[in-house]
Amino acid sequence: MTGPSLRVAVTGSTGLIGDALVGSLRADGHTVHRVVRDRAAATGGDLYWSVERGEIDAEGFEGLDAVVHLAGEPLGENRWNDETKRRIRASRVDGTRLLSGALVGLSDAPSVLVSGSAVGYYGSRGDELLTEEAGPGDDFLAEVVAAWEAAADPAREAGIRVVHPRTGVVMAEHGPLIEKVRLPFRLGIGGRIGDGRQWVPWISLEDEVRALRFLLTSDLDGPVNLVAPNPVRNRELTAALGEVLHRPTIIPTPILGIRVLYGEMGVSLATTSQRVVPRKLQAAGFEFRHPTLRPALREALAG
Repeated sequence: MTGPSLRVAVTGSTGLIGDALVGSLRADGHTVHRVVRDRAAATGGDLYWSVERGEIDAEGFEGLDAVVHLAGEPLGENRWNDETKRRIRASRVDGTRLLSGALVGLSDAPSVLVSGSAVGYYGSRGDELLTEEAGPGDDFLAEVVAAWEAAADPAREAGIRVVHPRTGVVMAEHGPLIEKVRLPFRLGIGGRIGDGRQWVPWISLEDEVRALRFLLTSDLDGPVNLVAPNPVRNRELTAALGEVLHRPTIIPTPILGIRVLYGEMGVSLATTSQRVVPRKLQAAGFEFRHPTLRPALREALAG
């Protein structure tokens, strides 16, 4: 991203993607305001908000160029139950509603809101090729993502350009997928999940950050798939991980075992099939640094 220096607020700035985005923007001379939940810990240009209390320092967003909203309860840290699902939904929907409402009330609002989303919108679709024009799925995550995106409608209706980056599985050393599979693979018991035919939409952390920055200054709006142009099946991902980690991948992981260990959460995240492609990004001229999986994995696991 070239051009004049921007003033950008970022929620979820301590997460994997948010932290990398903040570092990238600041390295290029842009001013970044982290949006934090602890008022006492806020320093410098940090802005305070509390989704639980419905509080936000709205005046701090006055005159900013853009907001990147990435905050949300992690999906894969705990088994899903009614309370976990409530937190997952509320952190996304209520947070987006709070932020969107604050921006609408400003006299000099940011011109763009990049409001986080996910490929979970599509549900499990087998071999169907999924562009941004595909409709929503019908499972828990699809319902959450649809509501998450809709919560930004007030900002859109107020004339702010709203973009929903539907992010896939981020390939990074400390990303959720690699963190979960590293140990079993190093022990030589990593293997495909079930028959391994399910499609996995993925993106390198570097390309995720570059794509988010691209969205800040492009003309794109609405949903934009943030995935590499070459999704892979689970069995291909398994083989690539084995090669990069120099470990065998002979023993398949039964879905029953996933259910016992992780419950509904594990089965949903491990067996969903989403053949998602980045049609809008590529049509807008975005070029991927990591269009294929193995180079992305090698770089992610270089340390």
